Amino acid sequence: MAILSISSSDALYYDYREPAGEAGVTFVFFNALTGDTGLWEGVIGPTLREQGHGTLAFNFRGQTDSPFAEDARLEADGIVADAIKLLAHVQPEKPVFVGLSIGGLFAARAWLEGASAQGLVFINTLRRDGPRLKWIGDALVQAVDVGGLELFRDLYLPLLMNEGWLAENRKNFLKTDSPYSPLDPNSGVYKLLAEAGRTADWDLPYEKLDLPVMVITGLQDHVFLDPAVVYELTQRLPDARRLNFPDAGHMIPAEQPEALAEALLGFAKEVD
Repeated sequence: MAILSISSSDALYYDYREPAGEAGVTFVFFNALTGDTGLWEGVIGPTLREQGHGTLAFNFRGQTDSPFAEDARLEADGIVADAIKLLAHVQPEKPVFVGLSIGGLFAARAWLEGASAQGLVFINTLRRDGPRLKWIGDALVQAVDVGGLELFRDLYLPLLMNEGWLAENRKNFLKTDSPYSPLDPNSGVYKLLAEAGRTADWDLPYEKLDLPVMVITGLQDHVFLDPAVVYELTQRLPDARRLNFPDAGHMIPAEQPEALAEALLGFAKEVD
């Protein structure tokens, strides 16, 4: 675990573990906006390292232990630039980028802007910009304006997560004795949702992503998944393969971590 200083007020928290041998790759994890490195470390990271691979997990500025200047704009281009700086600093061996949700977009843009990678994994990333996506993004900000992350989770998790996860975790949400409170607009999570989420350019030049790409889709994602769009965008990728998770929604690393780790291990054999 380490810190990369970006400026006197800005830094990135990261955790890099080298591959155990020459056959290993380094999986580089790109978070969703409301996530952090902990999502990758419960099952996925340890499983990959047990098989000789390395891992690099990091938090965007505004996420846990990654500070930012009071007047900083946490926009999408800045997240990509930060990731490129981190990769140049760490120089992971044989990197394979793994992006969850919008994290996949940031990973792709980092590669397009010169960051080296042997492969790219999109986890519930592929979507088309338009009125619906913008509405969802604005509604997320509206929800945290009114009731913070608690309201956001109570409203959206039934649409994002699979049935099994919802049944197991229902007791932890919709707390009638805990009134909602707005999220601090100066907090990192708020700024990421309001700034990075709204400035992300989803119009990727998919034809230029001429490295091996795995497209992983949770079929119980009822917010971002449009099967026709996923099919269309995957067809534009020069070297793509698809893997559907029928029993997972949007947050596959939390819902099906063992199965996701196995999928990543299989992909590593293709790109090594």
